Amino acid sequence: MSSRAPSTTPRVLVVGGGVIGLSCAYYLARGGARVTVLERRRIGAGASSGNAGTVSAGHPPLNRPGRVSAAVRQVLDSTSPLYIQPRWDPALWRWLVGFARYCTDEHVEHAMGVMAPLGKDALRLFETLLREERIECGYRGSGYYDVCSTEEGLENARHEAEIIERYGYHPEPLDGDELRRREPALAHDVVGGVYYPEAATLRPSLFLERLAGVCRKMGVEIREGAEVAALNVAAGRVTGVQVGGAGRLEGADVVILAAGPWVVPLAAQVDVRLPVQPGKGYHRDIEIGPNGAPPLRVACVLNETSVFCTPMDTYVRFAGTMEFSGMNHALRPERLRQLSRAARDAFPALGTARPNSQWVGLRPMSVDGLPIVGTLGGVDGLFVATGHGMLGLTLGPVTGEIVANLVLAGGDERAQPLLPDRFA
Repeated sequence: MSSRAPSTTPRVLVVGGGVIGLSCAYYLARGGARVTVLERRRIGAGASSGNAGTVSAGHPPLNRPGRVSAAVRQVLDSTSPLYIQPRWDPALWRWLVGFARYCTDEHVEHAMGVMAPLGKDALRLFETLLREERIECGYRGSGYYDVCSTEEGLENARHEAEIIERYGYHPEPLDGDELRRREPALAHDVVGGVYYPEAATLRPSLFLERLAGVCRKMGVEIREGAEVAALNVAAGRVTGVQVGGAGRLEGADVVILAAGPWVVPLAAQVDVRLPVQPGKGYHRDIEIGPNGAPPLRVACVLNETSVFCTPMDTYVRFAGTMEFSGMNHALRPERLRQLSRAARDAFPALGTARPNSQWVGLRPMSVDGLPIVGTLGGVDGLFVATGHGMLGLTLGPVTGEIVANLVLAGGDERAQPLLPDRFA
């Protein structure tokens, strides 16, 4: 924890205008800080807008026993749920070795002990934020279905549900007939699944747009097209950042690095090597109607292919996959086609209408599957909030609250297992 005693109204720079950055800005401004958000592109340009739109709490991390052996069988198949582009990338291979070391039963229990209570806070804060700020973003607290097409998938889904239930959540195992009764669009060969009631869906781009509006009304300055090139540090304290190629100086008492995988090179400037890799995800949005998407009642995740199918007003978003191919936004058509194939297998009524949106984005994947939140590099006033993986939307508000408590109140016990120095 930082020993600095912040001024009554500290000047805070938040680097990154996604859901994590804007959530930090919101809670900091609410606590009295003077906040400026620096976004390298534009609000909503990254994974915070293009994700599956699910607020899903209490699940185990990606690091699980058997995950590595299963991944090895499919890792070079560019149409599989997990794909690693063959290339020489020492940082990635170092990350993969580290990831494998965390794939143990002991780590799953440790992670659940952290994430299960954090998930409950996340759901509570989401609903409070939307209610108090009157944010309309299509929020539906109707849960989602984990849909299985094989007996092996169903066994895995039930095992995960048993773990989650031990931590105070209420998953409901379902057979195939009951699943089809609740969601008639599902295929006849679906063998069963699990219903997760403690979950919600929303339109992420709309949420982000309206959260940004709320922040502006609170006095937060949001600058788009402001890429941070360097940190300014003097005598062990952060004094601001340099913006753009010309190195324009922006002074601050506190700097929050919340720019997803783009925080890694900034952290390196204070001699911290964050074990975070960009994990590429895709989506296709297809209008509901004849030759289009079926009108799903509730969101579903297709267990074997890891594709989320989320109804969003007039369309369904099919999102998912995990691709490690570096820091780029190159769109692979075969990955998009895989989304459609998986969705059509589960929902035979899905037509051939052209998508009204196709997207690719990068998610910050931490090596142990837990977010990285807290003070950074022993530099007074410098904080990081990254590594949320596929849970950035879910954990946005609770991360913002934690960061605001760290900056303005001097601590938050929920940050203890998330601190960057756990990797030291």
